[in-house]
Amino acid sequence: MPMMERPAIKDCNGGKCWEHEFGSFVMKVFVPDNDLDGQTNNYGFRAPLLLVFEEEKQDMASAVEFAQRTGLSKIAASYDSSVLFIYPVAEGGWDGADSSLYADVIAEIKMITVYKDGIVEDFNFFTHTFEGFYARGAKFRTDIYSYGKSADFVAANLLKKIDGEYLWGPGEITPAMCSMERLSVVPQVERKDIAVLSVGNSDEINLAFSGCENLLIKDEADYVNDFDAFVKKFKMWCGHIELEPDFKELGMTEDVGFVTVKTSPDNDFLPEKTPDHKVGYFAYYNNGLLDNGPVSLVIGFHGGGDSSMYLTYVAGWWDVARKNNFLYVAIENHQFVTATEAKDVIEVLKTRYPVDTSRIYATGFSMGSGKTWDLYQEYPEIFAGIMPASALFPVYTTFFGKPVTDRLNKTVSVPVFYSGGEKSHLPELPFHADTSLERVKYVAEVNKLKKSFADVSFDDKDNWEDPIWGIPGDRIEKVYDPERDATLTIHYYDSEDGVCRTAFSSVSNQVHECRQHSIENAWKFISQFRKEG
Repeated sequence: MPMMERPAIKDCNGGKCWEHEFGSFVMKVFVPDNDLDGQTNNYGFRAPLLLVFEEEKQDMASAVEFAQRTGLSKIAASYDSSVLFIYPVAEGGWDGADSSLYADVIAEIKMITVYKDGIVEDFNFFTHTFEGFYARGAKFRTDIYSYGKSADFVAANLLKKIDGEYLWGPGEITPAMCSMERLSVVPQVERKDIAVLSVGNSDEINLAFSGCENLLIKDEADYVNDFDAFVKKFKMWCGHIELEPDFKELGMTEDVGFVTVKTSPDNDFLPEKTPDHKVGYFAYYNNGLLDNGPVSLVIGFHGGGDSSMYLTYVAGWWDVARKNNFLYVAIENHQFVTATEAKDVIEVLKTRYPVDTSRIYATGFSMGSGKTWDLYQEYPEIFAGIMPASALFPVYTTFFGKPVTDRLNKTVSVPVFYSGGEKSHLPELPFHADTSLERVKYVAEVNKLKKSFADVSFDDKDNWEDPIWGIPGDRIEKVYDPERDATLTIHYYDSEDGVCRTAFSSVSNQVHECRQHSIENAWKFISQFRKEG
């Protein structure tokens, strides 16, 4: 069960700390001081979830000293993160625990973008209800450090597929890395892809690890160097080990920055409405790109429950930028940013990077799709094209639910490549909801399509000429994605002037997601266009 009251925060040597006893375990959390402004630029997606399974239960002062002596506090501080210490409440400690304890721990951790002191407040955006306080962390980056009896527990219970409470509900919570020191039992390795760090163990025990795909054997732990060389590259994403890109090796740059914008009158989502506020961003580009004249800019908006790095890494925009040599800038916490403020951010970016003003594009996933549609509705003159994904928000209101009748775009055509999941439980495609059909009708009107959607009725969807879009495209292309066994079906619609600037697409075998296959095809289409005039 989540904490319904915020735990008491205490100052401690080099940071802040708190603790709480849950049903099956005690959690102590040390949040080391750092120089990062994590509220402006969120490192949560890339931050390791550092779980220390204590061999014997210790007090907070001892835990903090351990984190500092080993360097775990230094690792956590570099990501604006925490070190979490876990000990069972069961009689016998680790001897009385099983894998359900790990599932219980993970259930008390969430990666929500707004946080303080290593704690997030789960406030349901849709139901407007408070659902509890949680320790902050990325479940897919769970790195477990264990010793003696706690290492024996890990070796016997956690080197296998484990299900529990994942990011969006039930799912796989298998750890990404397990460090086991001074084992006294031979490990039972069922999952060969889990990264294993074996420290100070016998040849017999290390032999049992020999089939592991990601293995580092050490006589003694060197926490910081081991993390940099081995641990940090692994994440267990939706049940599969994935490796993070090494931008230095790839010849890419990651810039971290922020823009201070004037708060627009229609911004009702800021926790505290101030005259101005910071908007953070992460920029990605190939080394040397900015030395060769004006460059294309893609500005990205993440989903409502995640951060800029989700769209960058999971959807793969960093890789599309690398392959196609453009500047990609992911906006942070855009749920607190209006379309007007996003426009102001772009104006500042144009002073920091050599942006080709005729080749500025916007993209977004889920709620970020809503922000992209806002820009289409309110400031179409800026963009050479947009690539929203996985959300057809209602027309005539902004992402904030405010009317935009004073500046609603009715005449400026903007190239669009939209994609949505056919199996989504949310309204992503016209056959999902009347509001989604309304969005398609709006785009058809503004982009002046030859084919008319005016007479398409949601109530008559069983008789539609095309079962997903109502009206089929002038041309239809199917592009298979072997990695996900899915097909991207693209309907291309011509405008009255003979130019095809509208592509509506659906993805089979996809729920509420944003995949690299889709965005690569989106860029292939949208990159043909420059801003007219």
